[in-house]
This record gives sequence, structure tokens and C-alpha cells, in this order.
Amino acid sequence: MTMLTATPPHADRILTGVTLMLAFCVLAPLLDVSAKLATATLPVGQIVTARFVVQAGLMLPFVALMRLDWRISRRTLAFVFARAVCLMLATYCFVAAVAVMPIADALAIVFVEPFLLLLLGRMLFGDEVGPRRIIASTIGFLGAILVIQPSISAFGWVALFPLGTALTFAAYMLITRAMSRSMHPVTMQLHTALAGSAICVPLMAVFDGSGIAELDAILPRGVEWLWLFGVGFWAACSHMCMTYALKFAPSATLAPLHYAELISAVTLGYLIFDDFPNPMTWAGIAVITGSGLYIIYREHSTARLTVTPPKQKR
Repeated sequence: MTMLTATPPHADRILTGVTLMLAFCVLAPLLDVSAKLATATLPVGQIVTARFVVQAGLMLPFVALMRLDWRISRRTLAFVFARAVCLMLATYCFVAAVAVMPIADALAIVFVEPFLLLLLGRMLFGDEVGPRRIIASTIGFLGAILVIQPSISAFGWVALFPLGTALTFAAYMLITRAMSRSMHPVTMQLHTALAGSAICVPLMAVFDGSGIAELDAILPRGVEWLWLFGVGFWAACSHMCMTYALKFAPSATLAPLHYAELISAVTLGYLIFDDFPNPMTWAGIAVITGSGLYIIYREHSTARLTVTPPKQKR
């Protein structure tokens, strides 16, 4: 006789969340591909500006159709601009890096962000961080060095730019954490894109004709418009997928899937740019991924112990 197992409640919602998270992992590297293609002829600052302007234009209809209240207080506005500045710096550092180095190499270094987030959470919010997670973070940083060392030899000090992305994106995530309880995630994305546009557009206007290669805008031609649109389009699509993935499934379930982004990055980098990680980079990716997955496991275990009340003795 066959035993039937009851389906867990909301299992379909968790599957939807997992599917959306995997979609993020496929779509996010397309943003990086568009940016790398654009850097061949366009300044980094112009590409960063396009990300915010296009993303804001795409998010506006979503907020209107969902009938979300997008009014915010002055205090929240300060958080929004801080979040936009962090994302702007993170994007600038990453685009500057992939202009000269493979996407997978840069992304592997950026994946030290969970370790930085862990340490910053301890310093700013007093989060509990045990010795095993500190050791895992240290090992993760050593894995990043395995990727950085040959990259510096091949591409120069620009190989350190992804560390700047990791640091500023960790700050971006902490600000997001502080805002998440009082602001809808879709509205938060719209306001961040608008704030980023409000910063980047005047900045590019000021440096127009300055001769500074990274900030002196160039009138795009032909396919360059497509690359600039792609940066904002894939940013909007991928982040919408992540936003709704977190709505359907718990972060502890989704966090390990984030490392699937490396698979997409390696595949696209090889197919489009003929880039393939060397053995040292693969070793670093393995160490970073292993350490990150262990930290996620420890976070999940600690949270479960905190939530589950101790059994009473009889």
C-alpha cells in the first residue's frame, strides 16, 4: 500500500519564489553583459546613469498599475538617497571592473559581500556572530585573494574595484534592511532609481566636455543605445524577480540559490566574450561559494534555534 505524504502548506508559493530567484540569477548577468559591451565605446559614468534613468522609467508604470502610495517622509527620503548613492558607487565600481576583466572574475570577488554584511551587521546592529562564521568569512576572503592576485597581474589595480562593489553593496543591503519594514519594495526600487537619476544626470552635465574619460558623456550611436537600455532593463527585470521571490519564499531558502548567478556569468562570459576562468579563479570561486553557503547554513540554524522554544522537561 502506498503512503501519501501531505503537501506542505504554501509549497506552490515556495516553488514560485525559487523559480523567480533562479530567473534573477539568469537575468542579472545580462545587465553585466550589456554594461561590458557598452564600455567598449561609452564612459562608465554614462552607463551608470543609464541604469538609473531607464530603471526609473520602467518602474513608474508598475507603481501606477499597482496603485502604490509612493509618497515618503523627509526622513525616508534621506535613506532613499543614501541607498541610491551606495548602489551608484557599487554599479560604477563593477562596470569599471568588467570593462577590462571577465565578468565571472569580477562577480566572484563581489561575492565576498555576505561576509562584509555579516561583519557590518555585527558592528552596526549588534548581530550575533559566532567564531565559526568569523572563520568562514576569513576563508571566504582568502578565496577572493585567489581570484584577485592573478587578476591584478593581468589587469592592474582595477581588479580591486569589485571589492568596492562588495563594500558599497553591503551598505546598500543594510540600508534596505532598515527601510524594508516601512516601505513597499517596488516603491523602494522606484525611489532609488529616481534618486540615482537625480544625482547622476546633473553630475554628467557638470563633467560634460571636461575631458575626464569616465564622466565625459558621448552621444550614443546605433547599437550603443541598445546596450544602455539593456543595463537599465535587465536591472529592473532582475531586481523585480528578486523582490517577488522574497515575497513567496523565505530568504533562508533563496540565499543559497544566489550562487547560481556565477554559473550564468561564466556561461555568458564564455559565449559572448570568450572568457573562461583559469584554475586559480575556479579555486577561489569554490572557496568563496563554500564559505558563503556555510554562513547561510549557520544563519539559518541560528534563526531556527532562536524561533523554536526549548522543550519543557516532564
